[in-house]
Amino acid sequence: MMTLDVTVVNVALSDIARDLDTGLGRVQWTVSAYSLAFGALLLTAGALSDRIGRRRVFTAGMALFTLASAACGLAPDAGTLIAARGAQGLGGAMVFAPTLALIAAAYEGARRRAVIAAFAAIASAAGALGPIVGGLFVHVLGWRWIFLVNVPIGILVVAGALARMPESAAPRDTRRRIDPLGAVLGVGALLALHYPLVTGPEVGWAAPEVLGSAAVGVVLAVGLVASQRRGDGLIDIALLRIRAFSGAAALGFLARLSSLGVLAFVTLWLQSTHAYSPLEVGLRLLPLTGSLLVAGLFVARLQKAFPPDVLVAGGFAAQGLGLIGLAAAGSGAGEAVTVTGLVLLGVGGAVIFPPLMGVAVNAVPADRAGMASGLTNACYPLGTATGVAAFGAVFSARLGDGLGSGLGAGSGDATALRKAVGTGRFELLDPALQPLARSAFSGAFTAVCLASALVCLLGVLLARTLRAEPEAVVGTAKRRRSRIARTS
Repeated sequence: MMTLDVTVVNVALSDIARDLDTGLGRVQWTVSAYSLAFGALLLTAGALSDRIGRRRVFTAGMALFTLASAACGLAPDAGTLIAARGAQGLGGAMVFAPTLALIAAAYEGARRRAVIAAFAAIASAAGALGPIVGGLFVHVLGWRWIFLVNVPIGILVVAGALARMPESAAPRDTRRRIDPLGAVLGVGALLALHYPLVTGPEVGWAAPEVLGSAAVGVVLAVGLVASQRRGDGLIDIALLRIRAFSGAAALGFLARLSSLGVLAFVTLWLQSTHAYSPLEVGLRLLPLTGSLLVAGLFVARLQKAFPPDVLVAGGFAAQGLGLIGLAAAGSGAGEAVTVTGLVLLGVGGAVIFPPLMGVAVNAVPADRAGMASGLTNACYPLGTATGVAAFGAVFSARLGDGLGSGLGAGSGDATALRKAVGTGRFELLDPALQPLARSAFSGAFTAVCLASALVCLLGVLLARTLRAEPEAVVGTAKRRRSRIARTS
């Protein structure tokens, strides 16, 4: 539910704008408000769950998410909807942040690996399932039901958590103090860093609000690090010195950047090049979502046979090959190449995330599991937002080159073309210009896929940070984790 709601609204924006009698630009904040709130609170929610109880944070977050979903579905105007989406994002972060810690506390050994694999597969597939679910609800019941459907599910989850989920938190005598300053700095830094990534592609990277937000984010991030040096605040900086943990966080960022970061452009390519409806696009993405779920069934067995660094490197390699296949499809290869590329993307995602999540919670002391879960999960939406922004810049630059080479860089026609082609609306163009527009669009999509494939290559190289440490280093690492535990 938390991941699905990141993408489920995209296909309903036009219907929402028409029903609420507002502009499409304002309604797009229903997507941004959720993403910003969700990404900004993950770190703080994970750290606080170690102090006040992980089940307590999870249940409160689910209750907030459920109430906010009802408010979204009943919203009388765009302002109310945007505010409710922000509240939904806050609740979603409170649910998602302590999940890995809750899983780690409830299961051990092989069962823990199996449950993390199932959790990762479902969470990853949910993001790609958003267009399908959203398209179905909008087509059959109307856009309000993409929110209202969360209400009965949320009530059941709250009841189930209270009845079945064991509490998980550090022992009371080892809990650290609440850190209000760290919490404010953490939320502010992540929010300020997310904002330019979300709004930059629309308003321009040189816009004052984009540059100002980025500068504020850097200042707050520096302030957060400085405030945490004492070791008993919101974040334990010493965790980042554990190579396996910091490697898992960085690789999670890269994995989301190269997968969900490029998904928006895959969706746009399918919708524009093949003139598919939103529902048809969702169905065309079934090779991706289906392979995620199917491959996820076998990841626990693979984890018994291979170490995390091998699995993660293999997953990035599969994603890279899939992206190269999609690049070939964008240049005119057949349907079989497209399907193969989507399947490899799904298989790669299914293989990457479970080992990373396992390493993230296994490499740190048990009383820091919530903090580790929140810190790792905070890298995921930041990776998605960075991917959309970075690949958006690649797409725009390559599109401009393609159109400019055909019409002349200073041509007024090139400016008009860019606006139409950038959203894949070829039907608005003069038939004589459509071949140029389609060629430029295909070139831009191919460039995005190849750029993402290079990110996957970096992931393959960085996967070695997950390798088991040599015996001479293991003792040092254990002593470091012991010191981290004693500081609580």
